[in-house]
Amino acid sequence: MGRLFGTDGVRGVANADLTAEMALGLSVAAAHVLAEAGTFEGHRPRAVVGRDPRASGEFLEAAVVAGLASAGVDVLRVGVLPTPAVAYLTGELGADLGVMLSASHNAMPDNGIKFFARGGHKLADELEDRIESVYEEHRTGAPWDRPTGSGVGRVRDYEEGSDRYVAHLLGVLPNRLDGLKVVLDEAHGAAARVSPEVFQRAGAEVVTIGAEPDGLNINDGCGSTHLDKIKAAVVEHGADLGIAHDGDADRCLAVDHTGAEVDGDQILAVLALAMRERSVLRSDTVVATVMSNLGFKLAMEREGIRLVQTAVGDRYVLEEMKEHGFALGGEQSGHVIILDHATTGDGTLTGLLLAARVAQSGRTLADLAAVMERLPQVLINVPDVDRTRVGTSAELSAAVSDAERELGETGRVLLRPSGTEPLVRVMVEAADIEQARSVAGRLADAVKSALG
Repeated sequence: MGRLFGTDGVRGVANADLTAEMALGLSVAAAHVLAEAGTFEGHRPRAVVGRDPRASGEFLEAAVVAGLASAGVDVLRVGVLPTPAVAYLTGELGADLGVMLSASHNAMPDNGIKFFARGGHKLADELEDRIESVYEEHRTGAPWDRPTGSGVGRVRDYEEGSDRYVAHLLGVLPNRLDGLKVVLDEAHGAAARVSPEVFQRAGAEVVTIGAEPDGLNINDGCGSTHLDKIKAAVVEHGADLGIAHDGDADRCLAVDHTGAEVDGDQILAVLALAMRERSVLRSDTVVATVMSNLGFKLAMEREGIRLVQTAVGDRYVLEEMKEHGFALGGEQSGHVIILDHATTGDGTLTGLLLAARVAQSGRTLADLAAVMERLPQVLINVPDVDRTRVGTSAELSAAVSDAERELGETGRVLLRPSGTEPLVRVMVEAADIEQARSVAGRLADAVKSALG
């Protein structure tokens, strides 16, 4: 069996790859592993379980709850809430673990299971591996001690969860949003109720789209992966800005008053300057991945803010932040982590803080985002090559050196082998788009020649 856990939990087509039996078994295994790790500290264990609105989430939630309760875990079922809300409530309520059922920005037929440890933190790789191992042992018939009588877990709906999360978000805001008109695209997802509520209570005039989930329409032509609708809505309604979430609302992208996209790098740049102004950007440092636009790096250098870059993936950003105590980090895709107030990316929190900066500064989002110039970025996937030799091929190294000399200080080259497929991603940035395309094409040919 290949590794079940990916970079963001266990995902697959619901009821095909991700079955009720698997959800139940993984939940039992998670309870056992976390108990062995000392998480439960001698008391009756408790879990927070939430989901996004996908139809498959209904039966998968039932399976997860059954698995946890059968292993002696009390369950607080919070219903449809964003991933960061489940993480927050896991920590806030002193729960021993949290479970979120969502496949984020994926299409509706997919679903996923993500576990949080005590405090609302993502599990380390070794704990995920142990959960997989115990799950496989149970699946192949290994017995386990099943509690009976009063030892089985109890289940109750925790309807206060939404209100506690909204109160938390409002408490984080540095200033109100009075006078702003904001369009929110909720992707027919997990934030369809809480996000409009918190923006309205913060003082904004709110226009919502994609806020009528029916279990089947999540991410369907809307949300952060489909920005055309929110761009048109912002212009149509004369709004100051738009905020687009994905299905589980752990990320957001933005749109300025002209309908232009503001990506994760630009959001990070705006928030970094705002946080430094409030003296909450610890060590005047922001963390991003190597895929961040070169324009972001140049802007941070110009503004005197240090940029630390990690491998691609928000988990690596979070690891760097936690290890060194940094307050702000994220990805171009819109995963933004404000570590003082969240243990994971939180799209609603990010959107609120972005809107707060617009309201406080009196400037348009377009003006604020202009702190960085987004350089043209060309990405080419080169298939059917030996990705393991990217770092050892002398021929490829020479081609990269030639490209970097041609681009100079205003360009950048990145070759990134896929973690799962026999392909290499060639990324080139340059001030001139035609130059970027030309260099990327030559490098793609060099990859084929050297690694094919």
